[in-house]
Amino acid sequence: MEILIISGLSGAGKSKAASFLEDMGFYIVDNMPAAMILKFAEFCAVSNGRYDRVALVYDVRTANSFDELFDVLDKLKAMDGLCRMLFLEASPEVIIQRYKETRRRHPLRDRSDSLPEAVRREWELMQPVRDRADIVVNTTHLSTAQLRSELLSYFAAAGEKGGMTVSVMSFGFKHGLPLDADLVFDVRFMPNPFYIEELRPLTGLDQAVSDYVFSFPQTGDYLKRLEELLAFSLPLYAEEGKTSLVVAVGCTGGRHRSVAVTHALAEFIRQQGYQTAENHRDMSRSG
Repeated sequence: MEILIISGLSGAGKSKAASFLEDMGFYIVDNMPAAMILKFAEFCAVSNGRYDRVALVYDVRTANSFDELFDVLDKLKAMDGLCRMLFLEASPEVIIQRYKETRRRHPLRDRSDSLPEAVRREWELMQPVRDRADIVVNTTHLSTAQLRSELLSYFAAAGEKGGMTVSVMSFGFKHGLPLDADLVFDVRFMPNPFYIEELRPLTGLDQAVSDYVFSFPQTGDYLKRLEELLAFSLPLYAEEGKTSLVVAVGCTGGRHRSVAVTHALAEFIRQQGYQTAENHRDMSRSG
C-alpha cells in the first residue's frame, strides 16, 4: 500500500497535483483531518487492493498545531507499505500573481493586512511542514505539463510510461475521419482484400485477411516505419503531459487493411509498456 500526503502553500498547485495523481491511479481524498488518516489507512490495508495507492490532500492550516500530523506521519511510516509527504511551493511573487489572476481569496487574508502579508505569514507557518516533507516541488517556473512530468518522475507506477493511455483505432475514410484522432495514418495504398472473394466477408482480425495484407513487402516496411515513429514520439507526448493519445489508421471501408494494421500496431505499443486500447470503428459496417 502506498499513502501520499499532499500539502503545501496556497496557490502552489495542490489541486492540479491531486488531479494528475488521480490520473496515475491514486485514490484522492481532499481535506481529511489528521485524526482520521490512521483509521482510513487501516481501512485501505484490508481493501483487497482496491485502495493500494492513496493520496490525501491535507490542509494543516486548519489544525492548532502540527504535532498531530507529525505523529500520524511517524505511525504511517512504521506500517507496512510506503508513506511519503509531498510539499508544493512557489515564490511569493508568483503566488500573489496567481491569486490576482483567479481573484480567489487567500485563506489567511482575514488575518492579514494585505495579500502579500498573508502569503508571507503562510510561508512562515508552513516551514515546519516543509522540513518534514519527503519531496518538495517548486512550481514557480513550471507549466501545467511540466508539473505533471515532475510528478510522474516521482510517482509513476513501475512500468508505467508517463501515465498515458494510447487508443489505436481503425476506420474507413468513406465513413469520415475520427474527430478525436491525434495522429492519422492512411493504408489505402496496400493491396485490398475486398477484391478477393473469399476474403471479402471476413475482417482484418481474421488470420486469412491478416496473412494476405502482410504478405506484401510494403505492408511490413510501412509497419516498421510506423513503429519507429511511435517509439520516438510517444515518450515525447507523455513528457509533454498528454494523458491520452488517439492513433487512427484508415483504409477505404475500415474493415480489412486498417483493422489488420491497427491490431499489429496496438500490440507493438502495448509491448512498449503503454496502457493501450484497441478499437475498430467501422469494422462491422456492411457497406
